[in-house]
Amino acid sequence: MMRITHAILHAFDFEGGASYPSERELDLGSRPVKSYVQRCMRKLASSVESRHGTFSRESSFGGALERYARGGSLGFVELSQQLAAFLWEELRRCDDLEQCDLLVVDFTDTRDLGSGPAATAQATVAPTTATTPVKVARVPAPSLGGEDLSERFFGAALLPRRRSFVHDLRSDGSGAPSNEILRQDCALPNPTQKLDSYLLVNLATGAIDFHDKPRSQAGSEVDLIANHLLACSAQASARQAMQTVERIVEEVAQQYGEHAPRAVAQAKHAVAASAEREEAFSPAEVGRQVFERRPELQERYESALGEASLPDEVPMRRTAANRIAKNHRIKTDTGIEISFPSEYAADANFIEFTADDEGRVSILIKNVGRIENK
Repeated sequence: MMRITHAILHAFDFEGGASYPSERELDLGSRPVKSYVQRCMRKLASSVESRHGTFSRESSFGGALERYARGGSLGFVELSQQLAAFLWEELRRCDDLEQCDLLVVDFTDTRDLGSGPAATAQATVAPTTATTPVKVARVPAPSLGGEDLSERFFGAALLPRRRSFVHDLRSDGSGAPSNEILRQDCALPNPTQKLDSYLLVNLATGAIDFHDKPRSQAGSEVDLIANHLLACSAQASARQAMQTVERIVEEVAQQYGEHAPRAVAQAKHAVAASAEREEAFSPAEVGRQVFERRPELQERYESALGEASLPDEVPMRRTAANRIAKNHRIKTDTGIEISFPSEYAADANFIEFTADDEGRVSILIKNVGRIENK
């Protein structure tokens, strides 16, 4: 469940050369407005494309967020206006201008509330450090018998405007209906649409999720969000890390005569199981589980993993893991495609891969009670 506390929309008009910062928050009492904001933030919070980072000590934006999280004089509207002014100046200097608006949101994700009553939390903010500028310690109220595991986020997303066509109801000079078609250039993206440029900052830990598309200023490529705005470290996204792990597992399995599709499926299952418990996975631990019975393969995997420079632990939400790791899809050279739960890869009771002397593979699907057309 997501609880929106504050939301505001700032408009940019690069063709007209003017920005329109709002001085009032969005009306969250309006069900369509609240639904749109919630769905946008839920989409970003569960994105597997998000890269991860932490603020550097020199990050001015990190310092501003810290003051905001403390509940000091810097309010939500003012902070969002400062963010909008910065992005306006940076975006207008880019070689390729894109009409867009800026949505800024303060929300709490309550998806991890315990089964008991939610605890009342008291937040205290620690001074900025090189890696964790905002630190909030939650103190559960003992009388309620539960711990509040909800997380508060500050989110911002650039909403690319799209062209749309609408009918225009008119009448001619005689009063007869004369409908026309008009083009509008101010339509916001659908809330389920993938967004290229956004940031989410966990106000309890200072952890950052962000994504941006390539931009250039005066012919030079710039990393606008990570370097210019956030001044943060940048780690691979969950999808990038997952793709790297799959590639290494496949290469090692093929090199040592193991069945690569089964090994990759086992890797996916290890990631999904870890994300279910901890909302993160260790690339090294994935290799240890997949090649548990082959120490020489573990060693080769770890060597290749070191060359890939992946972090020791990769954040991955359960919802994201369900999308990219819960199932495994294979395709044969005969054109047959099969999708199966990755957890079945190592269980011969459900699916079994065998190879003959010529290396031709057979796939046996077992214990099927019913087959449906899809």
